[in-house]
Amino acid sequence: MDLQKLFSKNAHSMKRSAIRELLKLTNKPGLISFAGGLPDPHIFPVEEIREITNEILTKEPQRALQYGLTSGDPRLRKLLAQRAAAEGMPLTEENVLITTASQQGLELISKIFIDPGDIVIVEMPSYLGGLNAFTSYRANLITIPLDDQGMRIDILRQKLKELSDAGPLPKFIYTVPDFQNPAGVTLSADRRKELLEICYQYDLPLVEDTPYRELRFEGEAPPDLLSMDDRGHVVSLHTFSKILFPGMRLGWALASKEIIDKMELAKQSMDLCTPAFTQSIVLRYIERGLLDPQIQNVIEVYRRKRDIMLQALETHMPKAEGLHWTRPEGGLFLWVTLPDEIYTEEMFTEAVENDVAYVLGAAFCANSGGEHAMRLNFSYPDETEITEGIRRLAEAVKARLK
Repeated sequence: MDLQKLFSKNAHSMKRSAIRELLKLTNKPGLISFAGGLPDPHIFPVEEIREITNEILTKEPQRALQYGLTSGDPRLRKLLAQRAAAEGMPLTEENVLITTASQQGLELISKIFIDPGDIVIVEMPSYLGGLNAFTSYRANLITIPLDDQGMRIDILRQKLKELSDAGPLPKFIYTVPDFQNPAGVTLSADRRKELLEICYQYDLPLVEDTPYRELRFEGEAPPDLLSMDDRGHVVSLHTFSKILFPGMRLGWALASKEIIDKMELAKQSMDLCTPAFTQSIVLRYIERGLLDPQIQNVIEVYRRKRDIMLQALETHMPKAEGLHWTRPEGGLFLWVTLPDEIYTEEMFTEAVENDVAYVLGAAFCANSGGEHAMRLNFSYPDETEITEGIRRLAEAVKARLK
């Protein structure tokens, strides 16, 4: 049977995750990996989750082990709406959809907005999971570069004018505004205002993917884009994977009722419902007042790890023109740009031979770019591994410079 003739055009447009494929190469004993976006497993609240799980199985097993509503547990939706309202977003549970992590939110957004050939505006570099979701629905991705303040709004204005003059406009704009994955930069308050004004001008949805927002180490947080939006343009995607732990596979979307209703309809044919059991666990965890202290604990651990990585880079990396890195105020990642003569794909094998791994910058660039860059994760390796791993990485860079 010739399956290649039978697979759909959507199936043919799917791409393997570069990160997932690279992780297969990094199971080498003794290798220090900065490649994954994994949380630190040592700070998972194991005992609290064990106690809550036992309580649920004792007090409400029939509800927790049964099918649930596609939109999610009404108790959890109400609680998340209340947390959003406390951040300046006057929402109700009708504005909340529980998802199987935020990646499902990206899939649902793609399903309800994208027809083959539609244009989607993304950052360059951008989150690989978003790029893969959009291209699997055969979107045409147009990239807008970043600087230290996030998406370059001046270039976005120019690009939208060109598109408006030439024909169809994008279906939506996609941004990771807080401690961006992969670059670690944050969209400034002024640019957030400009970005919303542009969406109003061209009547475009704005997809705000913000899994790291609550993991701020320092500085003042700019307002959440959804809190600034009074016209229903913003869809905000969140997850418990980074603030609690990823094995729960639990996230949520916030948006206008019209968008949430359409996402719920799309979800019905995808998984019927997010597991009621994991929702019950997280609900009890929040009700006990445990989530905010856990977030603070995560912040303290990751802040220390970020500082160690930045110090190691300063200590071990050679002083070379074109070699620099971002200094994120939160999140899990930073972005290293190397001199033009160093291609990170060519250097990757040498780095692995030197027992250290990273993610190629080109993996995060929809069309081209990133050949001289890499993403480094500081949340997963321990403090000693960070220092030693950067030393090993610096040796590979020095060898390339020679």
